[in-house]
Amino acid sequence: MTARLPSLNGLRAFEAAARHLSFTKAAQELNVTQTAISHQIRRLEEELGLRLFVRQSRALTLTPQAADYLPNIRAAFQDLRTATDRLLRTGNDRVLTISTLTSLAVKWLLPRLSTFQEKYPDIDVRITTSTEVVDFRSSNVDAAVRYGRGQWPGVHAEWLMAEQLFPVCSPKLLTGARALKQPEDLARATLLHTSTTRDDWRVWLTAAGLPIQIAQNPSLTFDLAFMTVQAAIDGLGVAMGHTAYVADDIANGRLVVPFDISAPSAGYYFVVPEDRPVTPVIGAFRDWLIETAKTQAPD
Repeated sequence: MTARLPSLNGLRAFEAAARHLSFTKAAQELNVTQTAISHQIRRLEEELGLRLFVRQSRALTLTPQAADYLPNIRAAFQDLRTATDRLLRTGNDRVLTISTLTSLAVKWLLPRLSTFQEKYPDIDVRITTSTEVVDFRSSNVDAAVRYGRGQWPGVHAEWLMAEQLFPVCSPKLLTGARALKQPEDLARATLLHTSTTRDDWRVWLTAAGLPIQIAQNPSLTFDLAFMTVQAAIDGLGVAMGHTAYVADDIANGRLVVPFDISAPSAGYYFVVPEDRPVTPVIGAFRDWLIETAKTQAPD
């Protein structure tokens, strides 16, 4: 005999309350009152014939049975979201949403994207940027470009291009009384940092055999790498260049590489969720991206 399914509203209230461990936050998320959440949970407990929460004066905890129940309920709701998303996308399968790092988009992807538009004018590309790793299960993103070692759970990652770390600066910092002539001259230079990759200078200084204390010199720090690169172009100091972020500026003479020393870093990968098919639109963008990285990435 098949068990009767409990109330869908009750299950939604349970999943949200269990995730937040708060009836108040669950009510805010579902846009209902806290009283409504409490009633829905109580009815669900009556339907199931067991308690789901231990209600204390200032805390809410799951019973052992509820903790065991929650992962399957959460997965079921995610399956519903995924199925609905796929259903709604079937009538608009020429739309492609790509997530990537803001600085990679500004300094590398966007300057090259016109060639994809020329080749596939009927595909509507939407670029979204973030400093956080995109969660495919809770977003409408189709694919992403990630920086790292290629090992992320739940995704299939394909190699795009490697990164090297090396100092870059404006050409005007190579002239004058305080010109940069050798790596040791960095000890009296203003260093430019990106807050999310502050270890880059220490990595390069170690590779160059220089004291890592130089990384503690008077400096300027920016939230995003493309801002750090722009500060270097403007002559505010010496930045630690990532290959993809500075290649075009070096080629155009806006930046120079004062020392012939580099250090290896991580790389960029094209990633898609393991549990979704690669559509022709995603495949077209992936193939273009891999070929572009292969032919345009600097040595």
